This record gives sequence, C-alpha cells and structure tokens, in this order.
Amino acid sequence: MEVSVAHDPSFEAVLCDVDGVLRRWDGAATAELEKKYVVPPGKLADIAFARHRVGPAVTGTISDEEWRALVARALLPYCGSVDRAAALVSEWSTDAGLVDDQVLDLLRAVRRSVPVVLICNGTTRLERDLGELSLTEAADLVVNSARLGVVQPDPAIYVAASHLVRVPPHRCLFVADEAEYVRGAEAAGMRGVRYEGPDCLRAALASLQLVLN
Repeated sequence: MEVSVAHDPSFEAVLCDVDGVLRRWDGAATAELEKKYVVPPGKLADIAFARHRVGPAVTGTISDEEWRALVARALLPYCGSVDRAAALVSEWSTDAGLVDDQVLDLLRAVRRSVPVVLICNGTTRLERDLGELSLTEAADLVVNSARLGVVQPDPAIYVAASHLVRVPPHRCLFVADEAEYVRGAEAAGMRGVRYEGPDCLRAALASLQLVLN
C-alpha cells in the first residue's frame, strides 16, 4: 500500500489503542479450546476478564503469570482437574493476537510525519506480545497500563502519553474502537476518532491531512 503523507501542524502525534484497532483476537480459536476442554461457551472470557480478576493485572498490581494462574484456578470447577485447567490456560496463552496489516500500514505512513504512540490496557506480557507480532518498531512509544498503573479510559493515561511523546494533549489525535476510550481521551483535551475499520481510519486521517491518498 503506497501512502503519501502531509503534516497538519494542528496535530503533532497520533495515539492508537492496540486492541480492537491494530490487534484483533480470533474468537473461533477460543471457542474451539472451550469445546476441547468441555467448558461452557464464553466462560473462559467471562472468567479471565472479570473486573476483579483482570483489574489487578492491567494495573500492574499482579504479573501476567499471576493473573493466568488465577484464571486457571477459577476454571477448575469446569475443567475437573488442576492439570486440565492449567493446560487450557497454557494453550489459550499461546495466542498473541492478529495484526491488522492495513492499520499497520496507515500508522507507518503517519509515522513518517508525526510520532505514533501505542496505548494498551495490557498486562506485564504486552511487550513480549508486541515482539512476537513484530510490532516493537511500529511506534515511537508504547504506553502499557500495567507499567503506568493507570487504565483506559482514565484521562490520566492519555495525559501521561502526551507528556512522554512531548506533545500537548490538544495536538494529539487518539484512535480507539471503544467509545468510552475516545471520550476519556477527549476529556484529556485530545481529538478522538472512533475506529470502525481501516477505511474509516484512512478517511479520518485524510480529512485531517495526516494521510493523503
């Protein structure tokens, strides 16, 4: 994909949420694992991402390994044994997600003109995942909630990101698929764009003269 870039001086950095924009997850693979281990459909996600369980992991209070151990423990009644619960979580944990190459190309094009910052409500494993997905060099900075101790949509995480990239919030453009994240960034003084697909993102960036066809 060939993309030419022009710099709109009103925006001096683009901040992009990782999950739901640049990275997506294969729900079918999780469903197959649940079927294999005879776990009710949707139960793995319900347990893993229950607020009281994932909250400490994405704020860095506990490590990614500790979080996954808690998930395995909670799955025990469904798996029937400690070994089966551990095996399920181990298989589930091999998935680092899938990269949307169209979004990656757009961010690379933008980066030729202004810095790109990736933001994620991640665990202490985020950096490893980005390495596995060859995304380590895809941005100028990565802001991981587990390292910062603040999660989206708290405006503080967006303000911290703008400080790290040394660009005032009002000159930052933030992209996310979650409406509450966009509102959080806007509360921090940024321009927010709700992500609804690569074409939508391209159009939004073009309208702001950040990416031109």
